[in-house]
Amino acid sequence: MPLTLRQTVGLCAVLGLCALLAVPGAAPGLSADGRLSLAVFVLATAAWIAAPVDDAYIALGAGLALTVTGVISSETLFATLGDETVWLLICAFVLAAAVTRTGLAGRAAVFLVGGARTVRQLTHLTTAGLVVTAFAVPATSGRAALALPVFLALAAALRERTRLVVMLALLFPTVILLSAVATLIGAGAHLITVGVLWEQTGEQLSFVQWLVVGLPLAVVSSHLAAELVLLTTTRRADRKGPVTITAAQIQEHSETAVEGPFTPAESRCLLLLATVVLLWCSEPLHGVSPAVVALIGALVATSPALGTVRFKDGLRTVPWPLLLFMAATMAMGVALSDSGTADWLVGWIPLGASTPPWLFLTGVVVVSTAAHLALQSRSARSSVLVPLVVAAAVGAGVNPVTAALASTAAAGFCHTLPSSAKPVALFADVPGTPTYTPRDLLRLSAFLAPLTAALVLAFALVVWPLLGVPVLLDPNERPQP
Repeated sequence: MPLTLRQTVGLCAVLGLCALLAVPGAAPGLSADGRLSLAVFVLATAAWIAAPVDDAYIALGAGLALTVTGVISSETLFATLGDETVWLLICAFVLAAAVTRTGLAGRAAVFLVGGARTVRQLTHLTTAGLVVTAFAVPATSGRAALALPVFLALAAALRERTRLVVMLALLFPTVILLSAVATLIGAGAHLITVGVLWEQTGEQLSFVQWLVVGLPLAVVSSHLAAELVLLTTTRRADRKGPVTITAAQIQEHSETAVEGPFTPAESRCLLLLATVVLLWCSEPLHGVSPAVVALIGALVATSPALGTVRFKDGLRTVPWPLLLFMAATMAMGVALSDSGTADWLVGWIPLGASTPPWLFLTGVVVVSTAAHLALQSRSARSSVLVPLVVAAAVGAGVNPVTAALASTAAAGFCHTLPSSAKPVALFADVPGTPTYTPRDLLRLSAFLAPLTAALVLAFALVVWPLLGVPVLLDPNERPQP
């Protein structure tokens, strides 16, 4: 496909900048490794934005370029594949495959929405159920695929009330995206953020620490967004009248029974999932790594005697491109940090100890909220933004953990266009079912974007300090002039 004039100009500008960085002295204060790191970083970011190439392919190419040029060692590049967070995600996907195979999602849907009697009750019960799925299924696209049959059942039950069906079509991806911040395994971007914090600051965020700060934000933002979806998509007349969702209607879209006694496989899987989540949440008591707990759970879930899915079938559900992308971008983060590139880039921003923390965090949240318009991949946004945010936070005297969490949480907003996120695209085109239009998305985004940004900022400044994540950097950790 021939390049457009804009693409050609952009490509020439990026290549020209990279060529300039190859000239010694072109970037005063930046070492040769730093110039190479910056050139690779700029090329990768431009490719993520404009090139019709898989994000993981670009990231692996960038990691290889940094290794071949000697900026990072081959051990550093390949060691990222063995990172604990990568194994946590692999095992979490295998566990999710076991849960999906049993059909527990259908039973959960009956338990939750079966008690709804009004439109508002249906909206918030559905929201609560979607938030809970963040503990069972990693990655937003996997949760969207799991939730689609439930949506189809609700749409069939409400087929005579078209606006309510459209509202639910918009509600599902909205809550799935915003509630991902509840857990460490909610999105690959979270694991990238944890890796960057560890490499640049030595701070290690555990599953429990993320849960403590992320779950309250997920619950509040999801239910506020649900109310906003309800008000912007339906009229008062649409919200009047009773709602009745029966188990039989949900059964039509489920291959397994949604009522009656639990089967042995369902009982085993439910017990296993509850045990794994409980062990994750009680890590400070027993000290076992979440990745080890997930590995034990995955082996039990795929065992011949107790499992509900075969081992090789569980591995087929693992998004290997995402894992390779995460590993390669972690290597890029190491290069940006060790070469001094991140600090050099931040040095161009007029920041200092006199910068008010609220102003710094406001800038971080606004940029991160708007970043989906340029970088559609949530993981790519964190790969680009978090290393710079962490370095800038240290220079401004702001706690880098707070800044990184705020950036990652704000980047969870990606509702403006159907192409902005996979769950949005999935529910935008459901054959035989009325769904939302780009205009519906834009109307929602006009209200949801400032609401989400304000909420993240409020949590970073007010709520998270109460939960043990201060706004300001410890004076003993501030960089010395």
